[in-house]
Amino acid sequence: MNREQTNFVRWWLVVLFAAAMAWVEAAVVFYLRSMMHGLNHINRTPLPVMGGFAPVELPRELATLIMLFAVGWIAGRTWRARLGYFAIAFGMWDIFYYIFLKIICGWPHSLLDWDILFLLPMPWWGPVLAPVLISLLLMLWGTLASQFPETSPATAFNRSIWALSILGSVLALYVFMANALAAAPNGLEAIRTALPERFHWRLFSVALALMATPLIERYKQMVLHRPMPFATVVTDPKNPCNRP
Repeated sequence: MNREQTNFVRWWLVVLFAAAMAWVEAAVVFYLRSMMHGLNHINRTPLPVMGGFAPVELPRELATLIMLFAVGWIAGRTWRARLGYFAIAFGMWDIFYYIFLKIICGWPHSLLDWDILFLLPMPWWGPVLAPVLISLLLMLWGTLASQFPETSPATAFNRSIWALSILGSVLALYVFMANALAAAPNGLEAIRTALPERFHWRLFSVALALMATPLIERYKQMVLHRPMPFATVVTDPKNPCNRP
């Protein structure tokens, strides 16, 4: 099996792992929401007191990230490929999570439904469409990074591209946690009971564009360094070296 076939198989195995993990995640969330004031978690108590569940639920979310990173590390052979496979696993897991929730319980009703995306270090709120867009971005970049070899060495320009992407990630995190940050001065209870009011789509669009810079740069590198299918030889009839 050559290198391209091996990478293709690894890509599908990572996708299969992420999809299976997404079903487990969706099932766990279905169980929790069924026990905690029903499946409609956007109500007067968006984060109900979970008693003994809280010390288990928060580490479970962290364990999810560790598992996705671990499968990316195992699948890749270089640091770029490992990050690529991690991005693929994360993106597929997140998208299939919502697909499976829809199958299990009929939610979300639309891509604009609000969801509690994450709980660490404080609740992340956003319409389902927002994390799905980020997941699609991760999957595209991860595929390019893991399936195609690097064509140019690291430069200061490349580092600036990644700096812009990190800035976009921080900005996206702010958008997701804006409601919790606004409630934070009033204490933990205020954070727990705060309901999202509006999503900053314009700010999120800027964040998404910044996060997309490595993907755009990677695609440009592939296009610029694409080998020519054939070479045209121009001969000079006056030059004896060019005569047959």
